[in-house]
Amino acid sequence: MDLKALKTFQMIVQQGSFVRAAQEMNYAQSTVTMQMQKLEAELGVQLIERGKEIGLTEAGRLFYDQSLQIIKNMEHLQTRLSDLKSGESGHIRLGVTEPTASYRLPAILGKFMSIYPNIRISVDISNTPALSERILKGEIDFALCTAPELESGLFYEPVFQEEFVALMPENHPLAQKEVIMPEDFQGYRLLITSATCPYRRKLEVVLQEKGNVLLDTMEIGSMTALKFYVENELGVALVPKIMVQETKGVTVRMVSGNLIHMTFGMLCKESAYPFQLAGQKLYKYLKEELPRPLRVGEAAQYSP
Repeated sequence: MDLKALKTFQMIVQQGSFVRAAQEMNYAQSTVTMQMQKLEAELGVQLIERGKEIGLTEAGRLFYDQSLQIIKNMEHLQTRLSDLKSGESGHIRLGVTEPTASYRLPAILGKFMSIYPNIRISVDISNTPALSERILKGEIDFALCTAPELESGLFYEPVFQEEFVALMPENHPLAQKEVIMPEDFQGYRLLITSATCPYRRKLEVVLQEKGNVLLDTMEIGSMTALKFYVENELGVALVPKIMVQETKGVTVRMVSGNLIHMTFGMLCKESAYPFQLAGQKLYKYLKEELPRPLRVGEAAQYSP
């Protein structure tokens, strides 16, 4: 069914005349007449009673009432499709690790969604291995996380560095030091998020270089919960500095060497980069709003 013919039919009813409808729509009268003849032939019923004064048949009254909603729905659909094409609307499935999920992302997404109110975002919070798997399965579009394991089909672009510090109870022996060295953690319980925690692996590599990799660890399932376990003197934790700026009852110390920072970046399918439409807008916005952008040329493609 021709949408133009529907609009012409409505204009004829509203104006009460083929002539006035043609003038209002800037059509030739013959065009209006032809559109109505084609519409009635397609429907198989007469809609308008012709004469000095036009009127609607019973079928015409029914069709007019229904056509108002049809036109409204079609115009709404066309607007949504146009917004989708331009990236002004859409649904983005974003994966993210902690602490970015809790401490950085809410404010950034709040500003983004005020700029693009028609873009819907779902946030999946998990660790990097799980997010990598979900990206490959097509369950999320891209993720903001640490560097993944070397895997085919993934693209990773470093974006910013999160500064880490050592968090410990106020009466802990290491609290006497101004700066913590990697080897200082030996002999003390280290609270970690999981056996695959990237920061734990980083610490183990550093200690291996020192000739000793023995670590006494306790796994805590959430990075955001670590500081509460430190407050209760269950151990020492390496946490992002952004998490402990207002923490009470504990001591914060800087950590020396390459343990100070952990790189976070954007992870997606190799075939999906660069993004299109709404996803591209969010990708670009995240890179602009997240701290400490890395130098151009540091992006890395993860393929064997």
